[in-house]
Amino acid sequence: MSAPGVLSFTQQVWEQVLAKMKRALVYLDAACAESLHWGCGSTRLLEAVGSPACHLREFEPDAAGGGAEQPKAVFVLSCLLKGRTVETLRDIIRRSHFQYCVVVTAVSHAVHLTANHVPAAAAAELEGQQPVFEQLEEKLCEWMGNLNYTAEVLHAPLLLAPVAPYLALTPSFASLFPLLPQDVHLLNSARPDKRRMGSLAEVDATALTPELLLQIRCLVSGLSSLCEHLGVREECFTVGSFSRIIASDLANYAPAKNRRKTASGRASVVFVDRTLDLTGAVGHHGDNLVEKIISVLPQLPGHTNDVMVNMVELTALQAKEENHNMVAPGCLAQSNDTAAKALWEALLSTKHKEAVMEVRRHLVEAASRENLPIKMSMGRVTPGQLTSYIQLFKNNHKALMNHCGLLQLGLATVQTLKHPQTAKWDNFLAFERLLLQSIGESAMSIVLNQLLPMIKPSNQRTSDDYSPEELLILLIYIYSVTGEFTVDKDLGEAEEKLKKALAHVFCEESELSPLLQKITGPGMMLSADQTEMTWFLLLSLEEETQANTIVPLWYQLASFLTTDII
Repeated sequence: MSAPGVLSFTQQVWEQVLAKMKRALVYLDAACAESLHWGCGSTRLLEAVGSPACHLREFEPDAAGGGAEQPKAVFVLSCLLKGRTVETLRDIIRRSHFQYCVVVTAVSHAVHLTANHVPAAAAAELEGQQPVFEQLEEKLCEWMGNLNYTAEVLHAPLLLAPVAPYLALTPSFASLFPLLPQDVHLLNSARPDKRRMGSLAEVDATALTPELLLQIRCLVSGLSSLCEHLGVREECFTVGSFSRIIASDLANYAPAKNRRKTASGRASVVFVDRTLDLTGAVGHHGDNLVEKIISVLPQLPGHTNDVMVNMVELTALQAKEENHNMVAPGCLAQSNDTAAKALWEALLSTKHKEAVMEVRRHLVEAASRENLPIKMSMGRVTPGQLTSYIQLFKNNHKALMNHCGLLQLGLATVQTLKHPQTAKWDNFLAFERLLLQSIGESAMSIVLNQLLPMIKPSNQRTSDDYSPEELLILLIYIYSVTGEFTVDKDLGEAEEKLKKALAHVFCEESELSPLLQKITGPGMMLSADQTEMTWFLLLSLEEETQANTIVPLWYQLASFLTTDII
C-alpha cells in the first residue's frame, strides 16, 4: 500500500468492499460508481466478482432483481439507509431469489443514530454496538423470505473520487451548496420574531433544516474517516458562514473527538464557501487543458466529474453523428493504466501549450514502442497532427489494447481543440479582461450597457454570439468581481434594460436548454408574459437591496451554472 493519501484511502476502503463481491450480483448508486470509476476502475470490480458474466446494475426503484441462478447480492450505497433507499432495497430483494445480501453504506452508524433521533447521551452508551444495522439485517432476511438466510450491513467511507494522488472530489455531495442571502428569509419563516436572524453571519446549525443538518453530518463523518486514515488531528479554518457550520460540526462530532486523542500527526483543513469565489468557477482565465476538456465535452452519464470521449475514430465506422452512440464512449479516468495516469496528472498541473505538447510526446513514444510507422514533426501541435498519430493505432489490435487509456486522453484533447466552444474561450477571456478594465474606470451602469448589444434572440445569433447560458455566466462574472456598489438612477435604468433584453431572449428561444429549464422552473412556458419571466428571474435584485448596496441575483444562478456548465 502506498503512503497514506486520498488515493490509498479510497483504494483501501474499496478493497474491503470488493472482498464481499465474489460471484455476486452488484448494485451501485451513481456516487459510489463514480468513486470506483476514479479509484479502482471497473476492471478491478470484474476481477473481484470473478464470475464469467458480471451482472452490474444501477441501484434504482426499477432495477431488475436476481434470478434463481443469482443467490448473492451486494448493494453499495452512498446514502443513509432510510426512507426511499430502504423501500428500494425491499422492492429489489422481494422480486429476487437472493439467499445472501450484503449492504454497504458510505454513512457511518453514528450518523444513522442521529438520523433516527437517538440522543447524544444514548448514542454514547451504544459505542461498539450497531443496532440500526442489526435491525436492517433482520429486515433483509425477512424480505428474502427465510430468517436463516445471511444478511450483512456494513459501513465503508466511500467518500472520495480521487482524480489524482493530490486531488479528490466528493460526488455524493455535488448538490451541497452554501446558503444564500435569501435563504435567511426562508429560515426565519420557521422561527419566532425574537429569534430571527439578520444575515448569513448569524446562521448556525440550530437554524438549519434537519435534512441539511444530516447532509452536513454525512460529509463530516466521511472527512473524519479520511483524517483517521491519514493519522492526523485536524485544525480547521473557514471562509464563509456555511463553511463555519461544517467545521463546527466536525469539531463536535463524537467519533472525531475520540480519534483526535490518539492521532499522531497534524493537518490544516480549510473550508471555503463556493459563493465567495464565483469568478473562479465562471471565469476563463485559467490556462489549463483539463479545464477546457471538462467545459466543452459532454458529461459522462451519471457522473459529475468526467466526460464522454467519442471513440469512433478508432473503429471502422464512418465519423458521422449517427454512429457516435454505436461505440461506448471513452473517459478521462484511467485508474488501471500507468502511462495514461502519468499523462493525466501532467495535464492537471501544466499550462495549455505544455499539456498539448505532452500529449504529443506520449503518443509518439507509445507509437515508437509498438514500431508503428510514425512521421515526426516539430513545431506547433495541431489537432490534425495528433489525429494522425492516433490513427496509427487503429488497425493494430495489440497496440490499441496496450495504449487504450492514452488514446482516450489523446482523443479528448483533439475533440476539445476542434470544438467550437474552445474558439469562444479566447473571446470570453478577452471580454472578461475588458470588463475588469472597465469596472476599474467606469460606473457599473456603463459596464452593463456594454453587455446589452451582445444579448441577441436566437434568430439573430451567429455561432460567434453568446447563448443565454453564456450571458448568465458573464453576468455572474460581472457582479462577482464588482462586489458591493452604490445603487443610483443610471444603474437602475441599466438593470431594467438588461432584464427586458434577457426576458426577450428567453421567450424567443424555440426550446429552453436543460439549464434554463432548471432556472425558470417546469411551470414556466415560452408563451408566458415577458413581465412574469422578468419578475421570476430578476426580481430579487430589488429584494436584496440593503443599505444602498446590491446582493446580486447571480448567486442564485451560480449553483446551477457551476454544476451544469463549468
